[in-house]
Amino acid sequence: MNLVVEEAAARWYREQMGLVDGDNLRIFVRLGGCGSIHSGLSLGITKDEPRSPGLNHTIEGINFYMEDDNLWYVENKELRISFDEKVEEISMIVG
Repeated sequence: MNLVVEEAAARWYREQMGLVDGDNLRIFVRLGGCGSIHSGLSLGITKDEPRSPGLNHTIEGINFYMEDDNLWYVENKELRISFDEKVEEISMIVG
């Protein structure tokens, strides 16, 4: 399992959420949305403090992480978070 956050995505979150060096963003499984793997579920993101992180990636001074109890969603795959500047949109792809 691997978590990859591209620089452009990290910068976008930093600007949009007013984040500073050392802040933590938790990636979590939520009900609803358009998930790429599990029907009826998708991923969300929120500023939070890690309790039992299973995956993490620090970039642009921000620690992105996913708790152990949500790792089932990525099922031993890579989670990649990117930002498409043309449409100004974040994507979270599990593959």
